[in-house]
Amino acid sequence: MDITTAPDRLVLSLDGLTLADYVYRPCQPQLESPRPYARLTTRDGHPATAHRPGDHRWHQGFSLALPNVGPDNFWGGPTYLRDRGYVQLPNNGAQVHRSFETVRPGAVAVVVETLDWITEPGQRILAERRRLTARPLDPNAWALTWASHLTNLTGDPLSLGSPATQGRDDAGYGGLFWRGPEAFRGGAITGPNGPTGEAARGASGPWLAFTAPRDPVSVLLVDAQPSGPHPWFARSEEYAGLGPAPFFQAETGLAPGASLRLAAVLVVGRPRPLTHLSQATDLAAETAREPL
Repeated sequence: MDITTAPDRLVLSLDGLTLADYVYRPCQPQLESPRPYARLTTRDGHPATAHRPGDHRWHQGFSLALPNVGPDNFWGGPTYLRDRGYVQLPNNGAQVHRSFETVRPGAVAVVVETLDWITEPGQRILAERRRLTARPLDPNAWALTWASHLTNLTGDPLSLGSPATQGRDDAGYGGLFWRGPEAFRGGAITGPNGPTGEAARGASGPWLAFTAPRDPVSVLLVDAQPSGPHPWFARSEEYAGLGPAPFFQAETGLAPGASLRLAAVLVVGRPRPLTHLSQATDLAAETAREPL
């Protein structure tokens, strides 16, 4: 796979077609919690992500976003407060690119990036080392592995949660999140026990797959976090979205100087999402075994 570097993005391509546009210096407003994100396509050029859709402008393709990092919002938009609902606060943080340690094209392309998580008032609270790997699986599919290592830089514990941990039912989003194009809305969600639809939201499992309703484009997302299985945030009826959501049901405390990993394998393909389940599961297991 080839990698082309621009001042604000990396472009991953194969056989002359762009598969991923990784924007590491975004230009979104602070309210959207600016962060690096990947816009993805199938191997034959069909879009596989949405970017700043009208219903949620802060949904950014495939990205890492956390709505509740202590009092700060690194998801975008308003913050859900117990007994008050969603309130727009001056607490939208940003993930800021610092450097690339590695940008290596090849049969398996590798990108290693360092970032800082900075609150809206300007405090640096998390350091991140992010490793992205991309590889073709067959003429119809390719895989992107995303592993982020987050370290608490503050002198106090940080609580990582979600609107669900603040009292909003079924709104446990937060973590690695894929937002599908409008054409995916109403598509089929499949899990290890078969078709599940939006009943997958809040349920735990190792993976979920999403297939567009009219065009046979699909994604398979496998949780690669070292502990699990975790609950999932999943939507199809309002919009297409999937993400392993480790803070769906309870907050996680991150002590000063402590680290955690958030990781997943995303397969973009057509026409059948489970063709590469074994390969994606192996990649996820390999990622989960890597030391922090």
